[in-house]
Amino acid sequence: MKKLSAEQGEELLKTLQIRFENHMNRHKGLEWAKIQAKLEANPEKLYSLYEMEKTGGEPDVVGQDAKTGEYIFYDCSAESPKGRRSICYDGEALEARKENKPQDSAASMAADMGIELLTQEQYRELQKLGIFDTKTSSWLKTPTDIRKLGGAIFGDFRYGNVFIYHNGAESYYAARGFRASLKV
Repeated sequence: MKKLSAEQGEELLKTLQIRFENHMNRHKGLEWAKIQAKLEANPEKLYSLYEMEKTGGEPDVVGQDAKTGEYIFYDCSAESPKGRRSICYDGEALEARKENKPQDSAASMAADMGIELLTQEQYRELQKLGIFDTKTSSWLKTPTDIRKLGGAIFGDFRYGNVFIYHNGAESYYAARGFRASLKV
């Protein structure tokens, strides 16, 4: 199990608490003390949040699952996380590239970090909490039928609207990364 040092954990919890308090519109009715207790009881989840933070995701609480009671974190950085850009969609796409391969893929990075790519629905929910991806775009969890045909989807915010597009899964761009979610 991947764990943080005590100092890393304390520093991350402070960062998350400050972000939580500065963006109360994202999580009305939730209390930081309860979230912190849940994080402290789940060191592997804290590690995943550390990885989200380290790669520029600025994770924040965006809700609570009514059935499980789990707190839901999304990447809330203004643009697609800087440390997760210039990557293709998944390992299959990475393998398919014969030359000019990117360093990694969104699906592989997410799996290594213990997080999930946002779905189209989650991405639209995120966009209701602020304005995100006005200069970048983010790979999204792609439906199987699209992926089987070689495609993958991504989203961005332009002209006052959320757009969901498609591209070949093996494509990658300096301004495209991925956003993720984590339940704790």
